[in-house]
Amino acid sequence: MKCSEALDLPKPVAPDLPVVLVTAVALIDPDRRVLIAQRPEGKAMAGLWEFPGGKVKANEPPEFALMRELEEELGIETRPGCFSPVTFASHAYETFHLLMPFYACRFWRGVPRPLEHQALKWVSVARLSDYPMPPADIPLITALHGVI
Repeated sequence: MKCSEALDLPKPVAPDLPVVLVTAVALIDPDRRVLIAQRPEGKAMAGLWEFPGGKVKANEPPEFALMRELEEELGIETRPGCFSPVTFASHAYETFHLLMPFYACRFWRGVPRPLEHQALKWVSVARLSDYPMPPADIPLITALHGVI
């Protein structure tokens, strides 16, 4: 639907959902592939593939949250200056509204390991759509085409 058509509809009422701030990153290797991680069993959306990242703590800048999450989830070391902003996602799930700044990163120390995920895969941007992802992650793929 075009925005001009949407303006002819009744004004929507914003859902009364808590806003959850998370951050995510496209780790890009020298072969221009992106790392995706499979959500583990027992977590919401288990089995889906996502970009690494996680929740931002109170009063924590998104880049610092990402640095912390990458160390916890993948065992790699980064710095806030290694992250380049790409876009953001804003998506209403059933019980919360997700707001997710999305970054690209080409430099880190260490080899990513699945410390909290079932599996990791390096995938070309052209093949990312082959992997089932949470709804908020799907629009991020398009933004990567201009980055890689």
